[in-house]
Amino acid sequence: MATKTVAKEYRPSDDEPFMNERQREYFRQKLNAWKEEILEESRSTIASLQQDTVAEPDLADRATSEADRALELRTRDRQRKLISKIDEALRRIEDGSYGYCEETGEPISLSRLEARPIATLSLEAQERHERRERVHRDS
Repeated sequence: MATKTVAKEYRPSDDEPFMNERQREYFRQKLNAWKEEILEESRSTIASLQQDTVAEPDLADRATSEADRALELRTRDRQRKLISKIDEALRRIEDGSYGYCEETGEPISLSRLEARPIATLSLEAQERHERRERVHRDS
């Protein structure tokens, strides 16, 4: 537990070597905490869906209930995909590739990793990727 307390006070800085052990541990803990938060939400959603299986006699109430269930299931699917991305980021921490752009091999800025710890592209590479997507979508 002492490590978690230290990690919460610690913030990665550009003044230290990029992706040193302390930074890797910081992001590992950040990713694991995020994953646990998502899993806890999922458990609560499942419990809620299991409790709300009562058939509504009123058609409007039933439609609302079904729409709510569909939204919860879509949210759970997005969370499942997010957990997969978190697991991939944790694997990259272990293999030493975390924090480096998949496209250029350059370091991803600490501020970007802080905001989006599952990022695999630098901001510049992400912007290029999004521009290419827009061009193909508009074609």
